[in-house]
Amino acid sequence: MTGGETGIRMTVPHPDSAHVELLLGAYVLGALGPAEDARVLGHLQLCESCRTAYLDMADAPALLALFSEDDLLDGLGDAAP
Repeated sequence: MTGGETGIRMTVPHPDSAHVELLLGAYVLGALGPAEDARVLGHLQLCESCRTAYLDMADAPALLALFSEDDLLDGLGDAAP
């Protein structure tokens, strides 16, 4: 099944076909409950578009771990308006 002009392609139909992009940030950070976690994981196994979005942000926790809380708070004050 294809997503028409969007180019989104799911390899097989899935009963819960709603994309999970809005949950990916929480999924990457391990902040979802077991049911939502399983839903996202199952969807990522079927949906190339969401899997690509996940891979784009999967390293975020490791990158954030390089900074202390003070580093992150100090950086907010340096942001240009």
